[in-house]
Amino acid sequence: MADADESPSVIVREFQVKKDTERVVTLENACEVGPTNKLSLFTDMLGDPICRLRNSPSFLMLVAEIGEEIVGMIRGCIKTVTCGKSLSRSKTSLTKQIPVYTKLAYILGLRVSPNQRRMGIALKLVKKMEAWFKDNGAEYSYMATESENLASVKLFTEKCGYSKFRTPSILVNPVYAHRTKISKNATIIPLTPSDAVKLYRNRFSTTEFFPRDIDSVVNNKLSLGTFLAVPSGSYDAETWPGPDRFLLGPRCSWAVLSVWNSKEVFRLEVRGASRLKRAFAKTTRVLDRAFPWLKVPSVPDLFRPFGFHFLYGLGGEGPKVVKMVKALCGFAHNMAMECGCGVVATEVASCEPLRFGIPHWKMLSCAEDLWCIKRLVEDYSNDCVGDWTKSVPGISIFVDPRDI
Repeated sequence: MADADESPSVIVREFQVKKDTERVVTLENACEVGPTNKLSLFTDMLGDPICRLRNSPSFLMLVAEIGEEIVGMIRGCIKTVTCGKSLSRSKTSLTKQIPVYTKLAYILGLRVSPNQRRMGIALKLVKKMEAWFKDNGAEYSYMATESENLASVKLFTEKCGYSKFRTPSILVNPVYAHRTKISKNATIIPLTPSDAVKLYRNRFSTTEFFPRDIDSVVNNKLSLGTFLAVPSGSYDAETWPGPDRFLLGPRCSWAVLSVWNSKEVFRLEVRGASRLKRAFAKTTRVLDRAFPWLKVPSVPDLFRPFGFHFLYGLGGEGPKVVKMVKALCGFAHNMAMECGCGVVATEVASCEPLRFGIPHWKMLSCAEDLWCIKRLVEDYSNDCVGDWTKSVPGISIFVDPRDI
């Protein structure tokens, strides 16, 4: 997969594990180094450059090479997701919403060596990846970046033809040394993978970005389980009737979420913190461990590599749904504490009403992540949706943990 049309000295080819891993890790480290006077987030991929792709249905990693030096890289994956919905009438004349699917590509991990920037390498990598997307039937391509990353935004919107699409929020909460108290007004019920799939397909299949292969997600070894919260006294693990009867029965408030173990894929580390900030964080941890009954909001040790759990598939309904979400988040916090994680994170639409039940620290979170999208083909797979890039955002999105 060599490409030297525009610049004979730059070769873009497929990543080779044995040949490229060490050089790719070196480049990754060089690109992660931020300003010495500013906090930066370092990603430790545990020696596996394609760790964030392995669970996707179809993926590719490309590298850009000049001589014996790898000067750039890009990762991409393809899956089928919901891009809209249409109405269908059954024999009983009842109208039902059904999902409209599209083949969607995702670009992540674009890196160019600091010494080789402004040479068109990033653009070349994107174009080569998009060609693979098209060859494999993808209709759309999207990427996510921080809205403050002006260089990335400019590359994709001005040079690659992408448009700003969605601005979800990344909500991050630290894992304390003490357990979070869960309200007695909520009962947490673990769901089997098959029950989780049925519930998700029944209630969330028309949600934007919902993966058609949701069964592959909840059955993945990194998915630690799906949990349902209901008001105490309504159901418990023994009386839970299953998703079909539950959804057809009397309406009650409920919420659901699944937990993904990102700790086994990669680790994060905050760099650039002053000694004062480190000392303050350590003091809160010491107090929290010594006096757990005080419930000190301790800052975990984020200045060394730490793992995290990602919460996905958040949803529910009913007048008490926010309280049910809060109970589930407390349950997830305690799971993360037992697994030695530093934080619990999730990502939701900016207008998601359930976000009020998700505890998070503003200083650790990102209020506006930026997703940019591009249509790769001229025709639409389904005329009832039209051009997805011009669609109005819904109140919710389904964030696939395999893309984190």
